[in-house]
Amino acid sequence: MAPPVARGCFLCRMNWVILIIGGLFEVGFTTCMGKAQASTGTTALWWWGGFLACVSLSMYLLYRASLQLPLGTAYAVWTGIGAIGTAAVGMLVFKEPADFWRLFFMFTLIASIVGLKVVTH
Repeated sequence: MAPPVARGCFLCRMNWVILIIGGLFEVGFTTCMGKAQASTGTTALWWWGGFLACVSLSMYLLYRASLQLPLGTAYAVWTGIGAIGTAAVGMLVFKEPADFWRLFFMFTLIASIVGLKVVTH
């Protein structure tokens, strides 16, 4: 059996992994929402179904991670991952502009997320 400290570190890392996966599902639900708005009929219903599944999983994973991580940090990281991922998907899938300032602020947001991870135990 591993010492309690090692076990705690593993659980802490797992909470960060859970939080990152939750942030990726946030990107999934915003992408599905965009696709659903651009679709009609049965195709739109499938995208809305994907939206509901992703939003449910994303919120649940945020909840699970925030049981051990500070809520403010968990929410900021989750939102940041969603914002950066959604902006990247917007540029790659929805052909939104990728100008200098938009990329600059995305990278500052990434730096802030990494900073929160570094200072949170």
